[in-house]
Amino acid sequence: MFQPLSTTLKGVVDFTWPMILISIVIIISLRISYIIKNKTKFILYKELLMLSFIIYILCLFQVVTFQDTTTWATNNFIPFREILRYSLGSRLFFKNVLGNMMMFLPFGFFVSYYLETEKPYIPLILVLIASISIECVQLAIGRVFDIDDILLNLVGGMMGYGIYHLLVKIGKTLPRIFQSEWFLNLVSIILLLGCITLI
Repeated sequence: MFQPLSTTLKGVVDFTWPMILISIVIIISLRISYIIKNKTKFILYKELLMLSFIIYILCLFQVVTFQDTTTWATNNFIPFREILRYSLGSRLFFKNVLGNMMMFLPFGFFVSYYLETEKPYIPLILVLIASISIECVQLAIGRVFDIDDILLNLVGGMMGYGIYHLLVKIGKTLPRIFQSEWFLNLVSIILLLGCITLI
């Protein structure tokens, strides 16, 4: 049976929380020092987005470099071979196919947000670089290289790109009050609390 999102997130956080906690303390202290020294404007939702991206990268690093001794998979250099091996709706389909897509959805979203690009090939190239780097490192540390993981990561990254631009288009049609800084700060706090309750 496929694990719910809350269980999956809790598992990742349980595994990575020491690194996340130390990193958050260091990042926040450095960022506050930078803002005070340079007298830059503090915008809560932008700071939370930046911090979320860093935490996401840290979790991604831990997940993709974790040595799973229960896996007996072999390297796969043939596109779609592993994807087509899983029955639609099976536990392995959710874990390996949807899991690899969902793992890179935030990457595509954050890249699109920070670069503010309309061109899909820019996030596509950045997702490709990140995904190939992960697969090569996994091969070097005794895990496996899987071309299908790269393809699924690309799909997930482009889904993130699409979601970002969809939200931008929806945001532009909303009344000005919903585009204001205080409202975006409020939404970011609600989302943060929601994520905390999930884990």
